[in-house]
Parts: sequence; structure tokens; C-alpha cells
Amino acid sequence: MSPRRYPLLLVALVLVATGAMAQQPQASSIPAAAARSAGSKQLTPADLKAWKSIRSPAVSNDGKWFAYVLAPNEGDATVVVRQTADGATEQRFPIGEPPAAAGNPFGAAPSTTLAISGDSRFVAFSIYPTQREAKRLRQQRRSAQNKVAVLNLATGQKTEFDKIRRFAFSGDKPQVIALYGYGAETPGGAPNGAPAGGAGGPGGTAAPAAGRVESADLLVVTLATGSVINIGNVGDFAFDESGNLLAYTIDARDEIGNGVQLRDLRTDVVRPLDSDQALYRRLAWADSGPALAVLRGKPDTTTKDTVYSVVAFTGIGSAAQKKVIFDAAGRPDFPSGLRVSADRAPRIADDFSTVFFGIREAKPKVAPEVMANRDGAGQRPPIVQAGAPGEGGARNQPRVEQDDENATLVLWHWKDPRLQSQQLVQEQADRAYSYLSEYRIADNKFVRLSDEGLRQVTLLPHDRYAYGIDSRDYDQRASYDGRRYVDVYTVDLTTGARTLALKKDLLPGSPTPAIPSPDGKQLLYWGDDANFWTLDVATAQKHNVTKDAPVSFANTEDDHNNIVPPPRQVLAWSKDASAVLLSDGWDVWRVPVNGTGKAVNLTSDGRKNQIRYQRLYAFAATAARSRGRAGSTGLEEGIDLTKPLYLGTYGEWTKKEGLSRVDVGKTGATPLVWNDASYSFTKAKDAAVYLYTRQTALDFPNYFVANPDFKSGRQITDANPQQKEFAWSSGARLIKYVSDKGDTLQGALYLPANYEPGKKYPLLVTIYEKRSQLLNSYATPSETSTPNRSIYTSRGYAVLDPDIVYKVNDPGMSAVWCVLPAVRAAIATGIIDSTRIGLWGHSWGGYQTAFLVTQTNMFHAAIAGAPLTDLVSMYSSIYWNTGGTNQGIFESSQGRFKGNFIQNYDAYIRNSPAFHADKVTTPLIILHNDKDGAVDFNQGITYYNTLRQLRKDIILLEYVGENHGLQRAVNQKDYAVRMREWFDFQLKGDKPADWIVNGVPRLKMEDHLKERRQADQTVKADVVP
Repeated sequence: MSPRRYPLLLVALVLVATGAMAQQPQASSIPAAAARSAGSKQLTPADLKAWKSIRSPAVSNDGKWFAYVLAPNEGDATVVVRQTADGATEQRFPIGEPPAAAGNPFGAAPSTTLAISGDSRFVAFSIYPTQREAKRLRQQRRSAQNKVAVLNLATGQKTEFDKIRRFAFSGDKPQVIALYGYGAETPGGAPNGAPAGGAGGPGGTAAPAAGRVESADLLVVTLATGSVINIGNVGDFAFDESGNLLAYTIDARDEIGNGVQLRDLRTDVVRPLDSDQALYRRLAWADSGPALAVLRGKPDTTTKDTVYSVVAFTGIGSAAQKKVIFDAAGRPDFPSGLRVSADRAPRIADDFSTVFFGIREAKPKVAPEVMANRDGAGQRPPIVQAGAPGEGGARNQPRVEQDDENATLVLWHWKDPRLQSQQLVQEQADRAYSYLSEYRIADNKFVRLSDEGLRQVTLLPHDRYAYGIDSRDYDQRASYDGRRYVDVYTVDLTTGARTLALKKDLLPGSPTPAIPSPDGKQLLYWGDDANFWTLDVATAQKHNVTKDAPVSFANTEDDHNNIVPPPRQVLAWSKDASAVLLSDGWDVWRVPVNGTGKAVNLTSDGRKNQIRYQRLYAFAATAARSRGRAGSTGLEEGIDLTKPLYLGTYGEWTKKEGLSRVDVGKTGATPLVWNDASYSFTKAKDAAVYLYTRQTALDFPNYFVANPDFKSGRQITDANPQQKEFAWSSGARLIKYVSDKGDTLQGALYLPANYEPGKKYPLLVTIYEKRSQLLNSYATPSETSTPNRSIYTSRGYAVLDPDIVYKVNDPGMSAVWCVLPAVRAAIATGIIDSTRIGLWGHSWGGYQTAFLVTQTNMFHAAIAGAPLTDLVSMYSSIYWNTGGTNQGIFESSQGRFKGNFIQNYDAYIRNSPAFHADKVTTPLIILHNDKDGAVDFNQGITYYNTLRQLRKDIILLEYVGENHGLQRAVNQKDYAVRMREWFDFQLKGDKPADWIVNGVPRLKMEDHLKERRQADQTVKADVVP
């Protein structure tokens, strides 16, 4: 169950695909699946641990090199480096056991563990302790420390450096690589990550947190010669965009000699920029040139606070170099009771005229006796630690000290704009919150840009204007019904003056009300008339840009309880800010924003052929920098419409995916790739070399390299060649069915391994809203994902992923109206044994599983994970992970109800599993954890007690300390095995495990768990029956 909806400005995820574009809405199968022969070996736990994934893929800027991490589900990984040319050999380097998956297919954030230098000459990657070493260190309570290897691609020479936490190359043509080590008391473990630009960009460290930072050695390694300079006591470092200048802060424990220093890498000349007995934090280069800002802090002994000033350096390296200091002390224009915040990095404006930074409330002075107590030793531990569920704390409990003489009260008041539980979860964020402000250098003028009335202010491109949102009048109402309204103001950065631009603007599921134009002069937003509008930031004039378009850009397929239908996606602004690229759900339109010209359909055939042009591949912007602004998509500078557009495509009824090109001056798209597969594409920054992943239900998403015509794709990875030895699904079929309410829907039916026509197989149905789009997705075999489709098809099950669409006021009945026809359609294929059908769902899918078994006896076993069971009591309960109420989820999100349970009582009762529990005949397992912060544990336990009282076949699994989903690997594996034992008994007739038949008494549970952990969990059969 999720408290969120669809974002306003969604750049859709792409899973893409060769052949003709035309399609018809009819059932189809994947030909490659039927043709592929399968092995006969069963997957054992050892096989599952060894199954590999590709992480942190990187292609060199010249397109000649490709590197990635090849990591098993459990155990030690390898870095693979190879040329992209045909017939190239691989180099493999063991790197120990990396942390959890870091890096998705193309389009993810830059890798924190592997990078190719911008000049395509070197690869750097982290090396971790091996799995065995890491376990030994944990047992010894010692921290792990990583290494970094630097590989010369021309010579193959690899050099390793011990005790390195993170690294960064210097610019696009790096002379050096900076290697940042561990402080004397710094915990080890996973690296904090190379900064944005670590893959050949300007580089630098991730900004350290406020307060004491343990400094460490910084090694500056000259790549050409291998010479090393060791700089001690470095707290922070960053390269400028050219990569010629390295700035770093000195952070000695006694603060003597602290300051900011600058090394010119061309001459090795080091210059001090500032020096003081102070702390230096948040070092940041300007986006647009040689300017640098940092925070300088000194302690305030009366409050144990740190008082920061802002230090900026402009014109670095020139005769006009200047140091500017903003110190709030004694300034009449600085608000009383506030201080410069260390929780926001300073930023220099593009024209160097202004420094932006945050301010926060000053900590109150502390009485001497309290200060003495804080400094004293022997304090007793708190009775209760603060925190949200799953974060180490008790639910909705503030920290309570043993010796605290105050009452332990939490006061909930009806006028609170935020619930006390939400304030608790957000307490640390509230304490660290800073108000955006600026210092205008030439005028020696401080301007406060945000305050309690306008907390969220966003700078627009080119730093002339900003916009802010004020939600105070609507926050409490939003907590009831989930609909977020805001007042939008434009802010003149010269004066700080605010102008109300939009009153009570409805945000359709996103915290971002508008997209700025590349020149920063206009905002594109979604109006309450279901049209896109632009707002001129300088004049506050508004213009409806889609009212005359021949199509609607509203998402009328969205089946939530909407006041205004949400928009389709905005792909991008044009680079010259004259037009926007919008999707109508099928085609991409160029829509002028200046009131002249008409909307032009660039793709032309999407709606006709039921193909969705759903993602813009901005290959020229793959290395675009976020320029210090949050939410970067790489498209801030707009799309150049004088160049071809590349668009990802998706067949609504075939599930084919692909890539098409729209040429300049032409309408209609040329298909480059179109196939029964899912794809993701990228391009080398400086060469016409394209890389992509291709996956199906049978094929791991390996990587391919291609020329611009995409007719010569060559596979360059083979992550799991052993797959051919194992029993694997015989393919996937797309089934078509009609819901009981007349909706034409689809489901993905995955065939069992070694499928024999005419033979009938047990079926596992997995549900969660729409799932047919997963037809061409590969399920990596794993013991920690449940239920794992590849494991179940390997063991002789068919698996069905059906679509569910919703009718307002009937979320439970909607599942009945959609899932049962889907199962009947699967049975009609002749593949399914109608007497052996299981059902699984988790969260919202768990709710619908719990409800479905009250309405039908079609299923012969079911598992409901974290289910909502009593919608009346759930409506006003707390979503503990966020601290908010569930009311908005019911009215404007997944619940899809009109009004609360008092206004709509019959609908809530009609769709609540608990009120129909007497009709359950299906053997059921409930998974519900005691620290579930999304669906309260009582929802599971009360349903269990009701069914138990009714003498139904019911089991509840509770993993102590776990939240909404299982996080501990040992619990994930335990659940996966029990799930398999449950379905194998109920659907295949295997001998039941004793816990299924008799349960486990509390006093025997420890022995039960030890026995299962020690037992050999290998699959008994050597071949699929």
C-alpha cells in the first residue's frame, strides 16, 4: 500500500524493443520463448546465491570501453572491463563483496563504485573485503575499509590503493584522480560514494554533514606518472569544472591550521584561500566558472551551537580574484534569532553576483547546570528512543530520558496542521530545515527568500527569479483527503519581492507544481481545467497552451477518485523555450507556448496503432549535470528541436517495446527497434556508439552495442551462461479477457519449465493493480524475493500476472471483477489445472487477496502479505512510516472511495474482508509484521483472530521487528521457503511441513528455527517432474 500517487511530471520508465510497427489488440506469445530448449536441473540454494546481476554499468565517452560490476546475489563480485569492438577480450578483477545493488540500467545516477575517466583512458573502482573477511570483521566488531583500483586501459596496468573511502577524477580530461581515505575514528564499510561527476566530471566529495567531520588523508595521484601527493587532515574536496583546480578544506582536530586551500594541477602551486581556527564545511564550486563558496564555523559555548559565516571566492586564478565574507553578526538586515545553517551547501549564482545559502533558528541558550550535566559522564540510557517503525524506535514515541522530571506527554490537538506522529517522524528534518536566503555581493545586501509563510522556494535557471509555494491554508485538509493545494508565488531575486501567481493550485500527485523553461522566464503547470498553462514569471501573465490542441493531454485512463484528471507526461521544453513536448498518452506533440502556431503531432501513428511514445531519450544530455538543483533529469537546458528526437515506444496490446526516431522537419517516427522484449538505451557522450539492454521473461538483461541504425547489435555481456542448464519457463503468453464490468484487459501467463501441450499445471496468480506490462521482464532467481517467478516456473508452476482496473467505491469488488475473468481465461488456454490454483499479493495486493478469498472458492491456497482487512478502522489509522493519516489514501489514492466511512459506510463494509470472513473457504497464510509502518499490524492480527474463531484454515507469520516488507535476508529466505512449502503442499500434493499441520509452540520456536537454518534447503528433485 502506497501513500503516493503518480507524479505530475513523470518521465516514464522505459522498457523497450525490431520489425514492423503495426499492431492489433489481440493475444500473442513470445516466439523466442517457444523455440528455446530448457535444461532439467533444479535451482538449489547454492545456485540462487550464485546468480548474477550487472551493476554500475559505464561506457567511456569515446564509446570504445565498457565496464561493470558482475555481482552474485550473495558473495564476492567481479569488475569486468572490455572494449566494445567485436571480438574484444575481457579483463576481470575480483572486488570482494560490494554493498547492496548500486546502479540500475542506463538512466540511473552515476555509479558510486566504478567510473571511467572522461578521456576514456582509465577506470577506477572500489574493492571491498571479501564475504569471509567481512564476516570476520563483524565478529571482531571491527570496521571494514575498502580499497580503490586504478586501471590504465592502454597498458592494462592496475594499481591498488589501500584504505580509500571514495574517489573522483579531475574533470573531463583528468590529470589526476583524488582518493579520499578513512579518518582515525571513521567507521568503515561501503564508500560514501564518488560525487556527481566522479565518472569524469568535476568531481569532489559528497558534502559532509554539519558538525564534527573526521578528516582523512587525500591522495592526489597523477595519472600519467603514478606519482602521489598525500594531503593530511582533509575534510572536504572538490574539483572545478575544468578539472584544473582542486579545492580542499583542512580540518585538524585542534583546528589549528584549518582553512581552504587551492591546488593548481597544472603547476602544482598551492595557495591558501582562507585560514582560521574554525570549521570549514560544504565546499562548493560555482556551476558557471571559477568561483567557490564554503561555510566557516566557530563554536558558541553558551549553546553548544556553531555559528557559521559564508565565505565566497570569485575570479579565482585571475587578477580580479576576490574574497567575500557574509557574517550575520551585527547586521541589521539579518533576522533576529536565526543563524546561517550548515545543513545547506552555499551556491554561487551564474553571474557571480549572489551567494545563496540557508538560515535556521538558533539553538536556545542552555543553563549552566544543564550544560554541566550534558558534559558529565555516567548518564543513564533513555527509557524510549525516538523514531519511526523500522528505524530503531518505538512507534510514535519521543525520546524519554530516565531522569527526566517532565511528564511524558504527547498532546494531539485538532488544530495541528500536521499530526503529532508526522511531526515526530519529520522531527530531525524539521530541526535541520533551513530557509533559502541570499547575499547580494555588490550591494552588501542580505535578502531572505523563504520563511514560515513561504517555506519552499525554488531557484529558476539563470538565477533571476524563483518561485515558492505556500500550503498552510490547505495542509490540514490535505491530511484528510490527500489532495494538496498550494498558493504559488513568484520571487524577484533582486529584491525578494513576492507576487501571488496561482491561488489554490491543485498538485496532481507531485510536490512540484511547475516545470521552469530553460531561460527561467516561464513556468509550465497543469490547470484545474485539465489544460497545460504557462506563467510568465516577470509579469505573472498566464497563457493556456493546450486549449486549441485537437487532443486532450489529461490522463483519462487514471481510475483514481480525481477532482481533476492528472496530466499526461511532459517530456521536455525546447531549448529556445518556444515550445514544450507533451504526450497525449500515445503520440508526442510539439506545442508552442507563445500563442502563435498550432500543436503538431510529431509521431502521428501512436493512437492509430495503439503504440505509446513514452520516453524521450536525450542522448546528447546523458552526461548533463544537475547544476546543483534538485530533481535533475538532465533536460534542464531543453531539447534542441533542430536535431532528431529519439523516443521509447511501447505497444499497449502487444507489450512490444522499441526505439523510434523523429527527423527534423518531418512528421511520423521511423522505428529503429521494435520487438517482443524490454530495452533501455544510452549513448557514448562523444561517439555514435549506442548501448542497450534487452530482456524477456527468458533472457537476462544483457548489454549490447550498436551503430546508429541499430541493425548490428552485438551482445557484449553474458551474466548467467549457466541458465541453459536449468529448468526454465517455456515462455510467456499474453492473454486477453474482459472484466465483469466490460473492460478489455490483459494478463501475462508464464509457462512452466519443459511445458508439454495437453498437460495441465498448477497456477500461481500474483496481483497488484496492473501487471501485464511485466510480460517481458526477467525475474532474477533469488531466495530473497517472493514469490520468485523464475523459481516457481522452474518447479512446474504456471504464473499469471493479471491487470486490475478500478471502479470508484469498489476497490475490493474491482479485484473480483477483474481477477476471476483473468483466471478463467488462463484456464481456457488448456494449460491450467483448475483444481490447483494459488493466489498471492502483498500490501494492496495483500488486501485484494484477503478480499478475494471471501468472494470465491476458485483458489485452493492463498497468501496475503500485510493486508488491509477492516477498511473502517484502517481509514483513520496512522501510516506510521510517514506519521500521516490513512484518510487521504482512501479518498484520493489506492482506496478510490468518495468520502469517509461515515459518508460512504456501505461501500467500506462491502469492500472489507473482515466483514465477509465467514465466507472464506480457501486455506490462507497472512504475513504481517509487528513493526509494519504502512498497514497496521492489527489489520492482520484481527483478521487472523476472526478466521481462527470461525475455525478457518489460517496461519499468520510475524517476523519480529520487521516493517512493511522484510529487510533481513534471513527472514526473506525463511518466508520464501515457507511460501514454497505452503503452495507445494496445497497445489502439488507434497507432504506438508509440520509447522503447516501443527504450528510451533513458543517454547520450541528457537529450536525450530535453528533446525531449519541448519537443514539442507536444496530442492529434492534433480529434474522437473
